[in-house]
Amino acid sequence: MEKAQEKFAGKTVLVTGGAGAIGGTLVRTLDKLGTEKVIILDNLSSSYEWNIPQKENIQFIYGDILDEEKLKWAFKSKPDVVYHLAAHFANQNSVDNPEKDLMVNGMGILKVLQYAHLVGVERFIYASSGCGIYGLDSKMPFEEHDISIKLYTPYQVTKMIGELYTNYFYNLYELPIVNARFFNSYGPGEVPGKYRNVIPNFFYWSMNGLALPITGTGEETRDFTYVGDLVNGLVKMAIHEEAVGEAINLGAGKEIQIIDLANWINELTGNETGILYKERRDWDKKNRLLSCIDKASDILGYTPKTEFRKGLEHTYQWFVENWENIKKSAEF
Repeated sequence: MEKAQEKFAGKTVLVTGGAGAIGGTLVRTLDKLGTEKVIILDNLSSSYEWNIPQKENIQFIYGDILDEEKLKWAFKSKPDVVYHLAAHFANQNSVDNPEKDLMVNGMGILKVLQYAHLVGVERFIYASSGCGIYGLDSKMPFEEHDISIKLYTPYQVTKMIGELYTNYFYNLYELPIVNARFFNSYGPGEVPGKYRNVIPNFFYWSMNGLALPITGTGEETRDFTYVGDLVNGLVKMAIHEEAVGEAINLGAGKEIQIIDLANWINELTGNETGILYKERRDWDKKNRLLSCIDKASDILGYTPKTEFRKGLEHTYQWFVENWENIKKSAEF
């Protein structure tokens, strides 16, 4: 904590996508660390202004990363650190809207990298994706060197494009980048909706007394990682020089079966409607996801601290406290 406070003291940090669940948690953490100024650039396509912290040192810019005017405004303060979290989110969303996915995740990161290079940032941290980089022919647990081009959604493709662009700026311009490969983030701050993750959607349906739909057998596993642990890793990526130029997994390093997840959420909410099995989606080819976090441990000292069921309890408490706003904002 002391080292992080020293790193961010007097600094300006830009967080694209800073109104989302990960971004909002990161912004609050940066504020607690004493960051002089935090700039959020977000078009609220998958987030909401009511979830943005209101502080004098936190500036919110409503806008898109493809908008040159908004990018100039965001980089006007010459940020020292950039966290690029903004993205066209979700596999199904990318299948339904592949051109938009390419523009936001491809052209978007190129534009942000160009401005970061122009102002000479001290660190550029990119939110990559474990589901995007590792294909069906990658061995589990997924290690950073074992990437694959056997991909099944535009989102997976464009997340890999993002890493190729960050590596290009690192190799040619020596821009100090870090690629953070996220695994199945969950926690407070994520509002449910059509293209959102399974945990917020399960909570929403369960709290409304609906059966939880499982697309598959329920034996499928995911590496669910609590948002606070992810943010801890992101903060460490800005501190450790050994992280520069590297791709690093940020996961829990544990597998959770979807059937267990559904049962635990129904138990937490008191939902007795149960589970509804549905046909598996065409693009969903991965029965298991599991990260190897040895590299994160070695370079960053990263250790996930939130036990999964405790994380679910924290998430449920956030849903209860924000239920009226969530009901107004959820779109299916």
